[in-house]
Amino acid sequence: MKINHIALYTSNLEGMRQFYITYFGGKANHLYENKQKGFQSYFITFDDDTRLELMFLTDLKDSPEKLNHLGFIHLAFSVGSMEMVDQLTDKLAEDGYKVISGPRTTGDGYYESCILDPDGNQIEIVI
Repeated sequence: MKINHIALYTSNLEGMRQFYITYFGGKANHLYENKQKGFQSYFITFDDDTRLELMFLTDLKDSPEKLNHLGFIHLAFSVGSMEMVDQLTDKLAEDGYKVISGPRTTGDGYYESCILDPDGNQIEIVI
């Protein structure tokens, strides 16, 4: 069994699509739109066929931003080496994205950094 896809709502559909294409090598399908429901989405597919569905809903209201809460908390992307973790983290920081930790080796042995995507979702970059 494997996870088919993970979905998240965003108020910045095009910005989020571009972020995951630019920094994580994703490929987007064509925009799906249901005008009657005010819904739009993209599936972003990564090299291992994992998919992230980015969704927009016209009437969706945002809740207060928190990094620690019950439920899903982050997405982790494996980039293959310590050097790639460092390089991607540096690139994201240079481009104005917030680095919230690392790069570092964690107590459980992961080499990682954590950044925030354009909507403030926590993204781990790991080997």
